[in-house]
Amino acid sequence: MRAKSTLKNVLDERGLSISKCAEMAGLKKETVRRLYNDTTMQYQRDTLGALCKALDVEISDILTLVENDE
Repeated sequence: MRAKSTLKNVLDERGLSISKCAEMAGLKKETVRRLYNDTTMQYQRDTLGALCKALDVEISDILTLVENDE
């Protein structure tokens, strides 16, 4: 199993851009882009915390566990 980012779903549902999300969370655009596209190799606790606070979501709203072949 592996962690999969579902940030794209959250931002798309809210009509938020990667740039706007990065601004709201005080993060670099590239960091948010990697999470949005699910290309992040490591999830930093501070990054996840900033996103959860800015978007008023739980970690389970932006990360999920999937089988390795998904």
